[in-house]
Amino acid sequence: MNKKYFISLSIAAALTIGSLPTLGTTANAHSSVEDLKKQQDDISSKKEEINGKIDEKKSEINQNINKQQEIQTQIAEISTKLKDTETKIAEKTKEIDETTAEINKLKEEIKILEEKIKERNELLKERARAIQEKGGSANYLDVLLGADSFGDFINRVTAVNTIVSADKKIMDEQKRDQAELEKKQEEVEAKLAELESTKASLESLKQDLDSQKAQKAELFKQLEAQQASLEVEKKDLQKESDELSKMEHQLEGEIQAEQARLAELARQREIERKRQAEAEAAKRAAAQQQATTSSSGGSSSAPAETAPSAPVSAGAWTSPASGTITTNFGWDVLNGKKRFHYGTDIAARGSVPISAAADGYVIKSHYSSSYGNVVYITHSINGQTFTTVYAHMASSSVSTGQAVNKGDRIGYMGNTGYSFGQHLHFELHAGSWNASKSNAVNPRQYINF
Repeated sequence: MNKKYFISLSIAAALTIGSLPTLGTTANAHSSVEDLKKQQDDISSKKEEINGKIDEKKSEINQNINKQQEIQTQIAEISTKLKDTETKIAEKTKEIDETTAEINKLKEEIKILEEKIKERNELLKERARAIQEKGGSANYLDVLLGADSFGDFINRVTAVNTIVSADKKIMDEQKRDQAELEKKQEEVEAKLAELESTKASLESLKQDLDSQKAQKAELFKQLEAQQASLEVEKKDLQKESDELSKMEHQLEGEIQAEQARLAELARQREIERKRQAEAEAAKRAAAQQQATTSSSGGSSSAPAETAPSAPVSAGAWTSPASGTITTNFGWDVLNGKKRFHYGTDIAARGSVPISAAADGYVIKSHYSSSYGNVVYITHSINGQTFTTVYAHMASSSVSTGQAVNKGDRIGYMGNTGYSFGQHLHFELHAGSWNASKSNAVNPRQYINF
């Protein structure tokens, strides 16, 4: 990666972080959980993008290190070949020196042999002149006929044969020495030419290996510089990721604080509802007592008005929708894969209203790719905080921060998000909702569907 690209990446990252809301201004006195969650999702998305780039840098660094190791291996192999070539060159140089010394020695021998040949040539010339001047072989006959006795004749015959044999030997040696001289010259010159050729090839190979080694060394140097640059880029990205994690953590604290605030509102509302209920009960009891007194006195009055029954279950909880339970809380199989189902699925056809399962406050109402149209409500039941989730709705009719009563309509059953047919996915959490769903409980513990 070149320097210009790295600078552009750093500037883009800085601008991106600058475009995110600073934590000091993320929320006013009562920013909604939905707004805070959106900011958190934006930061999480950016963090995921940065972490992806960090992984890319790690991959590039690993690839770079592998290339460096590969180059080092190649350099080592080239160095081994160079050492072997240099050894062979030294051997050939030694052989050339030895052959040159052999040639020099041979030249000395040749000089001696040439002197011998020259002397023999002179001797043969003298012998030829003598034969020419004295008539050749007739002189030998005179020598033989001039013998004084048979013994002298034998001696003269032997002497003549010796002279003739000597002349023949000189001539044979002359031919042999000349042939040997020519042969030695050819062999030594051929050997020297072969050694010189081999040495030239080895020197050419050494030059090529030196060039390869230099190129590999330069490439290794470039890879080291590139790795240093990648390490800096990864460090900067990691710093940015850490900053985003810090912002994400602080936003999580604000989300929990807002959820706690809404839960406290729900708790105060429950206390107020109980107080009003007690007051209404006391009022009804007083009215009933007064009616009884009036009746004993002979007067008559109209009976107290009976409040219409609500279309919800008695108690703190009610079923959020009518329909058939298609999936219960717990382990099941979806698309051939085993998974844990953190809620209860209720399915029905037509326009099916969905109700709040208990009194509370809406902490979030939005659309997500998995839950589709979804509503989160916080409740306070007998001092304990609960959170209910209503997913895959066709539409929602409540907004974040809105107070709802048990049985209030909050939307209609649908098939939005990751869904395979119209139904309500209902979750109940004993405490706050979290992504790991560690507080999820079986809704049947509290609700009679």
